[in-house]
Amino acid sequence: MCGIVGYVGAKEAGPILIEGLRRLEYRGYDSAGLAVISPEGRLGTVKEAGKIAQLEGILDEGMPPGTCGIAHTRWATHGAPNRLNAHPHWSQGRDIALVHNGIIENAEVIRSKLSDLGYIFETQTDTEAVVHLIDEAFQENSTLEDAVLTALRQVEGAYGLAVVSSRDPGKIVVARKGSPLLIGIGKNGENLVGSDASAVIQHTKEVVYLDDGDCAVLTAEGYRVFHIEEGNVQRSVHQIEWDLEAAEKGGYEHFMLKEICEQPESIRNVMRGRLLEETGDVRLGGITLSDEELAGIRRIVITACGTSWHAALIGEYMLEELTGIPVEVEYASEFRYRSPVLEDGTLVLAISQSGETADTLAALEEARARGASTMGIVNTVGSSIARKTDFGIYLHAGPEIGVASTKAFTSQIVALALFTLYLGRRRHLSILQGRELVAALRALPDQVAQTLALGPLTKELAVVYGDAQNFLYLGRGYQFPVALEGALKLKEVSYIHAEGYPAAEMKHGPIALIDDDMPVVALAPRDSVYAKVVSNIEEVKARSGRILAVVSGDAPELIGKVDHLIEVPHTVPALLPVLTSIPLQLLAYHAAIHRNRDVDQPRNLAKSVTVE
Repeated sequence: MCGIVGYVGAKEAGPILIEGLRRLEYRGYDSAGLAVISPEGRLGTVKEAGKIAQLEGILDEGMPPGTCGIAHTRWATHGAPNRLNAHPHWSQGRDIALVHNGIIENAEVIRSKLSDLGYIFETQTDTEAVVHLIDEAFQENSTLEDAVLTALRQVEGAYGLAVVSSRDPGKIVVARKGSPLLIGIGKNGENLVGSDASAVIQHTKEVVYLDDGDCAVLTAEGYRVFHIEEGNVQRSVHQIEWDLEAAEKGGYEHFMLKEICEQPESIRNVMRGRLLEETGDVRLGGITLSDEELAGIRRIVITACGTSWHAALIGEYMLEELTGIPVEVEYASEFRYRSPVLEDGTLVLAISQSGETADTLAALEEARARGASTMGIVNTVGSSIARKTDFGIYLHAGPEIGVASTKAFTSQIVALALFTLYLGRRRHLSILQGRELVAALRALPDQVAQTLALGPLTKELAVVYGDAQNFLYLGRGYQFPVALEGALKLKEVSYIHAEGYPAAEMKHGPIALIDDDMPVVALAPRDSVYAKVVSNIEEVKARSGRILAVVSGDAPELIGKVDHLIEVPHTVPALLPVLTSIPLQLLAYHAAIHRNRDVDQPRNLAKSVTVE
């Protein structure tokens, strides 16, 4: 959600800022703007509601000149999405500009205090309170960073922010608490700031990830990082592992379709160098626990949000079946506000594509505060969850730009399978069972490629069913989370109402909805509950429901009982969710195209949810 980019150097800042905003479009936003300091020390600010194209339309009349500036895409939290509430926000004297991600929890208290001092508020945002607070702290002979630091000591809430001022030109001051920020170390006297690596990748692959409480000053000469309480600190320089081309569409019409089609390679990348066929085991360098410590794990709590939560449910089935360890899956947004019981021997596993999901981070902090051992499964190297967990697994899936997660979801399932195998082989899982799972993992990318050939069929089905108002997705066992994920994908990108249910629960309510206008997607691969799912299909058919059945291999029992068969390759039950989820991704994509939706940037959604 929201995007920040800043530049200071020798080049004109405006075009660089606009390009950075374009690379952050995938995060979801409703307005955009930029502020640039001119060579004469004047602050020029331009902002507009709507897409970046609307902002560029205004800039055609005259881009603010200057070599130092900040820019922002806003996802509304306080105040309607309009030009006035768009960022940057400025001080009363129009000499300080600020962009901000996050939520200021004591904004009303600050506004009241500053109103008494004569400050006039023009917007409905919480952010405006901060820029006026900085102005109030900006004493004669002080620096911009001094004023920012003084102001932030009075702020409660979450923020990633960047500030420039014509009173102290040639520098950008940034700060982070709960909302990600990184510094891009450029060449030839230029430095950048971004809310993620996409904003700076065109200019540098060397980045410094800021920790909570960090502030930094960027100039053309370099950068300095200091902690709000501890003073100057050193933060490691990281190398971005992916290239600019990975963040481009590469000939595909949409990022979502590109990322669906990248899944054979993204799954290979999760497993690269990790499978050990001979011993039926895996090599996980990120797992730092000894075998004795692994044997001491008596319970696992997995916490996540959205699509990652669905992957976590699949992980629960895997871990309990193959390791014998009790597992609970918690919504991070609920976990953080309860008083969870985390006895000795509990491992808390946090899953997040971005590694910055606010609720998941907060749940992780709660677990750490209670003394639990923590693990992360994330895609983004150097992200907050990666740095705050005791150990973990990187997905190495490459950047996922489409708001609706696809390749990260299947990569998370594979990462959970690797962890399950690693833990199982150090408990009771036999070498033969281990070899079977390793062989299935090795074959999986080619099976995914085979499944992607269902694209034309799912496109046809999207035309047939794309005007439906409701869908029902049914699954049992490993396929129940797939039903949830399939329904979520359809909701996210096509705006068709859809619900996922355990197939047996259909009789406890949802069956009342079934008629000849209700498409029902039944996940029926040939596993231990196949016969039960066939019975559920019979119940739907008896009520004139239109049935799309996802099967693995031949399904003669369903011929004549369902309207459409969608066949995927067969594999071991634990990995079937990878294959059965792909036609559901394709169906959602093509339904969205049929309904003329913005597939990569669905309304009201954001890629990285960094506020509550």
